[in-house]
Amino acid sequence: WCLSHRRPDRAEMRDGSAIGAGICESAGMTLGRSPAQADIFRSTTAYCEGRVAPDSIYALLHRECGRLFPDEAFADLFTDVGRRSVPPMIVAVVMVLQRLEGLSDREAVERFGFDVRWKYACGGLDFDHPSFSHTVLVDMRARLAASAHPERIFEAALGAAREAGLVGRRRVLDSTPLYDAVATMDTITLLRSGVRGLLRVAGEREADLRARLARDDDYAGAGKPVCDWEDPAAREALIDAVAVDASALVAALEGEPLEPPLAEAATLLATLLGQDLERDDDTGTFRIARRVAPDRVISTVDPEARHGHKTRARSFDGYKGHIALEPDSELITAVTVTPGNSGDAAAATELLATDLPATEPAATEPPAVYGDAAYGDGELLETLEAAGAELRIKVQPPTAPGGRFSKADFAIDTEAGTVTCPAGMTTALRPRRHGTEATFGAACGSCPLRARCTTSRDGRTIKVGPHEAVLVRARQARHDPAWAADYRATRPKVERKIGHLVRRRHGGRRARVRGRPKVAADLSLLAAAVNLARLAVLGLSGAGPGWAVRPT
Repeated sequence: WCLSHRRPDRAEMRDGSAIGAGICESAGMTLGRSPAQADIFRSTTAYCEGRVAPDSIYALLHRECGRLFPDEAFADLFTDVGRRSVPPMIVAVVMVLQRLEGLSDREAVERFGFDVRWKYACGGLDFDHPSFSHTVLVDMRARLAASAHPERIFEAALGAAREAGLVGRRRVLDSTPLYDAVATMDTITLLRSGVRGLLRVAGEREADLRARLARDDDYAGAGKPVCDWEDPAAREALIDAVAVDASALVAALEGEPLEPPLAEAATLLATLLGQDLERDDDTGTFRIARRVAPDRVISTVDPEARHGHKTRARSFDGYKGHIALEPDSELITAVTVTPGNSGDAAAATELLATDLPATEPAATEPPAVYGDAAYGDGELLETLEAAGAELRIKVQPPTAPGGRFSKADFAIDTEAGTVTCPAGMTTALRPRRHGTEATFGAACGSCPLRARCTTSRDGRTIKVGPHEAVLVRARQARHDPAWAADYRATRPKVERKIGHLVRRRHGGRRARVRGRPKVAADLSLLAAAVNLARLAVLGLSGAGPGWAVRPT
């Protein structure tokens, strides 16, 4: 049960005293201690020595699990009075191996009970060391999520790598789709699910809210309602009826003080109404809007998941997992998760939070940052430049239709506020709503290069954004042969590392849990497991008070 070795007896089950201890409550659970000394006749150490490769993750964890994940590092998750938990060091090792091998909770506990390598990795436990319930892993994840340091397993592995001198100043950024763990819903399913969720948390107000429903539907079932889906009129009538019920519930709760669960459900239902539907001006009925909302909710089960596009031809539903890689040691230094419709550049500052100097002068040398064109955002480039970072980020070159002169062919002087065209004509930049603009107008009429520049009767117009200067510098840097060679040699390493993360369909590419915080915690644990596997290959070992790797 929960973090306890012992299963409850019948008396405890009858009076419920054991059940409360198994529902992830920190009260009544104290810190368990890992075995300090193994039985030489029953220990897995002698059996596995020589059979397990010394550069495997099992061997690394066997040698160093006590230093990486000491029980005391998890002491804040438990109280001073109560039953002993399963030693957190053992649970941490099982969680790492579980994520590396892509196992469910039940499969991981079964593997711990019967795979000698897992007990060997836990410090060389005895062959008959007792197993535990799979709910131990559920409970530990909940305790970590509620703690002040939820990513401590990832931080422990990365901290050891830093002490061993394996984390330099270069960072390569990239992202990968993470498919959500729920089904994408259509408009009717979304609305009915939103109504059902609101009624579920209405409490004492449920009867009053149900009285406002006009449609003969208790909204208890999750399936689609009965309808002649081939008949357009029947479909439109169903959409209007469900939307009327949903809007009646939202109107009934508008402006009233609500408990957080009910307020969240009402907000979600209002969002669903506004994103997909619109009222007909003539009839007043609801109909599906002929547009796609920019931040459309695709599931009420996981409201943070979104439609995303990795490329124009490749779409997905769920999240984006972002990583920062140290290219020399190929260790992941940071991970984060964003909705699937977010841009890569938006997550870059979070990935580099520990690398960019927060004060002046900087305590450490600013990083060199590598990224593809998805990170070629002017605001991000200016932030990195201001922090002194060395930029190795691609920026898309400007283009023009028909092979005409692009913006790159114009000399833009943001300090002087002028733009000079390829024919030598200069005009002033004038402020506009989003940046500035240079219009050549009548000067294009007699220009000998007009055919190669524009077909507009009003002449060529050049729009200059607020970050134009840094974008121009970034484009010019790409022409440096040394810059290009360094980029080609470094940038592809992050693609290989992403391949290591998502090589298993479930738990790698496809999320195992719902909700962005849980998906992010799961990706962090996966990154810790992949890092430890890499550290095992590099020969990480404890060296006195610190860490070291074997010489190459």
